[in-house]
Amino acid sequence: MLWTVLLLPAALAVVVVATVAWDAALSARAAGRAEPVMESARAPLRAVARLLAGQRRSTVAADGVLWRAGVITLPVAGLLAALVLPLGFTSVADLAVGVVWFNAMEILAWAAVWLAGWGPNSALSLVGGYRFVAQGLAYELPHMFALITAATAAGTLQVGGIVAAQAGLWFVVWMPAAFVVYLLSAMAMAFWGPFGTPVGRDVAGGAAGELSGVDRLLFAGGRWLLLVVAGAMAVPLFLGGGHGPLLPAWLWTVVKTGAVLAAMVWLGRRFPAVRMDRFAEVAWLVLIPLTIGQALVVALVVLVR
Repeated sequence: MLWTVLLLPAALAVVVVATVAWDAALSARAAGRAEPVMESARAPLRAVARLLAGQRRSTVAADGVLWRAGVITLPVAGLLAALVLPLGFTSVADLAVGVVWFNAMEILAWAAVWLAGWGPNSALSLVGGYRFVAQGLAYELPHMFALITAATAAGTLQVGGIVAAQAGLWFVVWMPAAFVVYLLSAMAMAFWGPFGTPVGRDVAGGAAGELSGVDRLLFAGGRWLLLVVAGAMAVPLFLGGGHGPLLPAWLWTVVKTGAVLAAMVWLGRRFPAVRMDRFAEVAWLVLIPLTIGQALVVALVVLVR
């Protein structure tokens, strides 16, 4: 068990670096630059070195305690959420209420981004924090219904139990609506792609606008970590976890996770930013009824069995 606890942060760091490198390659391609693979791979390392060498700054009348607490809490929330992620069929902590634990750590990320926006005593930073709270109110209910749908089909809140229930048929096959909504909400949770307005350019970086140096590195790393963990959770919830032919279970998990993250990053760059009021309208009028309907269908199938 100890080796898995020590290995988890290192494994997550490797996946985060690979995901950032993939995003850098897509960014270069969008700008019309034919960048070598190694150049894209070095992009996240250069960014880390630049931020580590940068000087931390502060603002007038800033609440330093809340500010730093928010910055530190974001990557911590992502790491704690990853405790229930199985690699193959093994996780650091396969809790009986693993799905609830995962969702609770996501809620902790709400507080982290809000504090990072509130603490600097800056108007634009505060606007970014408010935007994320509004975005959370829009995506959280569809997200919870998507999680509940997978748990209902498996008859357990334990992530390992959900994986075991997909030995014959992956859940994505008969609950595609829940899968799609989960991926959308995962991108919104990491305020990535069209859901990036909490750190948008129109508000000078929003919740991250006043961050610099190590603070900005922790915040950006926490954001990417949330995207990685949320995307990786789609594998045990809907894509059968480590189930698959020929390859070992852990390798199936890696392959599926890589495919999900590659798709999420690519899709995030294909769509423009979504206004919070528009997203809230779509969430309440489309996503929530869709996920409730999907949950009801799954519940009926479970009862008939």
